[in-house]
Amino acid sequence: MEKETTPTCVDCGTQNCKFKDRTYPDFCLTTHLKEEDRQWALERYEEGRNHDIMVASAEVEYEGYCQWTRVQEIMEFARKIGAHRIGIANCIGLIREAHIFARILRANGFEAYSVICKVAGQPKTSVGIPTQCESIGAAMCNPILQARLLNKAHTDLNVVIGLCVGHDSLFYKYSEAYVTTLVTKDRVTGNNPAAALYTAESYYKKKFFGGK
Repeated sequence: MEKETTPTCVDCGTQNCKFKDRTYPDFCLTTHLKEEDRQWALERYEEGRNHDIMVASAEVEYEGYCQWTRVQEIMEFARKIGAHRIGIANCIGLIREAHIFARILRANGFEAYSVICKVAGQPKTSVGIPTQCESIGAAMCNPILQARLLNKAHTDLNVVIGLCVGHDSLFYKYSEAYVTTLVTKDRVTGNNPAAALYTAESYYKKKFFGGK
């Protein structure tokens, strides 16, 4: 028997926060929003470079809507925020993709600075990772060091290419520059994790929902 859950935005069928000509559901976060929370968020857009980032993001979405690939979107975004030195935090398994991306950046007037996940070659067991995890490689991924080295390189914008689940979380936490993601790793679907969602009610139904 499923536990009762509190309905949130994923349970909404109207999206009236966007369309404004429909009906909000009873549980809508917009209609239950405290004014202090709304104001807190709006004030954050005036902090540091947040306003510039938000405006540049909206302009890139508008100008390249359904025309630009994410590679091009990243470059256009970088230009709008004045980012020249682009950091690349890449998985060693996607070194080819990172190399191609760096070539594209350099061909378009940017400086590319890459730090690979296995930097320093630290043994997994040295930080308490179980020994059995070494069966797929003895050297640990080191996202915190990736972030530190890119911080020391004074990158203007960092781009993640294929960091593992969780490793990306640590990289985002310790990166001083703003971060965007170019490739999200999924070894099963050829780095297209949304494929599992698109097939969740067919091929992957038993995997995700058991016997339902």
